[in-house]
Amino acid sequence: MDMGNFRKVYFETYGCQMNVNDTEIAWSILQKKGYQRTLELSQADVVLLVTCSIREKAEQTIWNRLQQLTAMKKKRLKSQSPMKIGILGCMAERLKMEVLEREKLVDILAGPDAYRDLPRLLAVADGGQQASNVLLSLEETYADIMPVHHAPQGYSAYVSIMRGCDNMCTYCIVPFTRGRERSRPVGSVLEEVRMLSDQGVKEVTLLGQNVNSYRDTSQQQFCGTELTQLSRGFKTIYRTKLGGLRFSDLLDHVSRIDPDMRIRFTSPHPKDFPDEVLQLIAERKNICKQIHLPAQSGSSKILKAMRRGYTRETYLDLKTQAFHRLQDDVPAEVKQRRLEECISVFREEAARVNGALIGSTQLVLVEGQSKRSADELCGRTDGNTKVIFPKEGFNTAPINVGDYVLVKHMEVIKLKLISQLHWIGGPTGV
Repeated sequence: MDMGNFRKVYFETYGCQMNVNDTEIAWSILQKKGYQRTLELSQADVVLLVTCSIREKAEQTIWNRLQQLTAMKKKRLKSQSPMKIGILGCMAERLKMEVLEREKLVDILAGPDAYRDLPRLLAVADGGQQASNVLLSLEETYADIMPVHHAPQGYSAYVSIMRGCDNMCTYCIVPFTRGRERSRPVGSVLEEVRMLSDQGVKEVTLLGQNVNSYRDTSQQQFCGTELTQLSRGFKTIYRTKLGGLRFSDLLDHVSRIDPDMRIRFTSPHPKDFPDEVLQLIAERKNICKQIHLPAQSGSSKILKAMRRGYTRETYLDLKTQAFHRLQDDVPAEVKQRRLEECISVFREEAARVNGALIGSTQLVLVEGQSKRSADELCGRTDGNTKVIFPKEGFNTAPINVGDYVLVKHMEVIKLKLISQLHWIGGPTGV
């Protein structure tokens, strides 16, 4: 049934990589119902904002954008079909009906677990009524929906493997906007990764609020009685979970699909880094040797108040191996000073680490033209370090986005490695 009648939908995506993936899921659903996608706001019949609520500033950005869009909606020529405006994702879930009441020209509201309902919500809006679905689910993973990946160059893609979060850190809103933790079945994930490999994608990032908490219990043979093994010294406030295929199992299967495809994952929780995951990263050449390990505080007292489930010493030991409930009593000037100190330390350490790479050669995945010069390209190493190198200088073979090139690092400028081209083409394992 073509409910969309070839109307054009325009997406704006804010926030994290999960929202990028949510956009691809929402578009997959609407495409099957007869909608067309446009990259030009002026051509849109439907404007959908995929939103973030992790910070107050993120929500304020959406409020400001809604003011602009509603003004555009009022000015739209009467000869055109009325523009429909929708708010999707975390902000819709957190504020619910407040959005519709505050912005009368917003037509639909859909939480992260309600994207299947988008065609119906838009149909209701076509009848002149506001429509909303912000129900959270204990089961929805969109496992049967293949996202329509819309990366500009198509060399990399995000693959969602789970939704929601069970950790309930005292400062975090994610469990209330994305619901409880649910894992997508292994078969569905592998099908998407194989499809991306067939399309020539060179890098896949596995996504989840706590990606390494993954647990597939969708089939009976997966549901054993083995207790979950957390990283040494870590604990959780929840009863220990049983059985299921874990993140190390999924990572093993994904990395075998295409040896030439780089595999990354984000964001992990320190408690879910058993030795099996670290060993697999060390063994597989196409699993990137880069771990995003959140460091929420260097104080065990604060970590306990945050309900993180570990101490400063436990976190450092793991590293060696591989607001709604708290009163905000830190003055703004102190926050700013701390931020500046962290940035300064980061830059010093990044310069030191990058400087140690000068003279070495590394494999780089080409991402596109450098912002510095039209004569240069940029890409990233296995460790996710940004590299800039000349388009020419090796031979006459053209270099394309998605190619692998071997470069020699020559100097560091503004935390970026400036390199020379040594070799073009080849797999990640070279």
